Amino acid sequence: MKRGKRDFLDLAGWPVADLREVLALATVLKSEKIPGRQPLAGRTLAMIFEKASTRTRVSFEVGMYQLGGQAIFLSRQDTQLGRGEPIEDTARVLSRYVHGIMIRTFSQEDVVRLADYASVPVINGLTDLVHPTQVLADIFTIQERFGSLQGLKIAYVGDGNNMANSWINAALRFGFDLSLACPPGYEPDELILARARREAAGTIELVREPAAAVRGARVINTDVWASMGQEEEAAARRRVFAPYQVNDELLAQAAPGAVVLHCLPAHRGEEISGAVFDRFQELIFTQAENRLHVQKALMAQLMGEE
Repeated sequence: MKRGKRDFLDLAGWPVADLREVLALATVLKSEKIPGRQPLAGRTLAMIFEKASTRTRVSFEVGMYQLGGQAIFLSRQDTQLGRGEPIEDTARVLSRYVHGIMIRTFSQEDVVRLADYASVPVINGLTDLVHPTQVLADIFTIQERFGSLQGLKIAYVGDGNNMANSWINAALRFGFDLSLACPPGYEPDELILARARREAAGTIELVREPAAAVRGARVINTDVWASMGQEEEAAARRRVFAPYQVNDELLAQAAPGAVVLHCLPAHRGEEISGAVFDRFQELIFTQAENRLHVQKALMAQLMGEE
């Protein structure tokens, strides 16, 4: 991978060869039960959180520690961002203190502006538009399970949110067939979908019926029906999304041996039935663990010495 200042804002901005390099390093790092290398010794990651987090915060913080570095947690209330400091100024200041910045926020535009004005690498830990670190860990999990993405059909059922957009970007870069089932009015981002349909090697389709999306799929993904910031819409969304639950009836339409992934947190009885979650919980929690290994590889690539 080419060295120098580089950001990880979404999968679409990276060549697939570089993404595969990150995944290969993640395999090595995961195999080390006791971390044997510390490529980020003496280095510091600033973590800006404007959204609540369990997996993102803990995996980045632990990952930095295991790589020999240190992570600093910064909420909006802890910084001058909460008092109106422009994000451009925050980028310039933090760049003089730390070796990298991870941000978990609402607006993708804020992440882009932060990266534009920071002189250190910026990692997108989640926005309302995309969740690239999560989907890269999901790809890693699928490769562990099946050995390769080649020939796989992957399905996504539910809200056309940041995870749906991220799966579209993943299909664009890795070339697998993707089918998404989303209700009217809850489709993925039009620009992301249009670009992927133009440029992807595989087929990317948007359908209304969940059964049509999962037919022939080896991997089925879902996410919560109401994301952070949509709590007031939760009751209305439950009515709209009720036919989109991943349950035994839907799973019966998928390919034999199909598996179910969930990026968590999971609302059993809503987007996924309790029985299906319990059946695939070991894989789902491995998927959550893989955030740590993939993000370690990503930080080592972006922030470490060549």
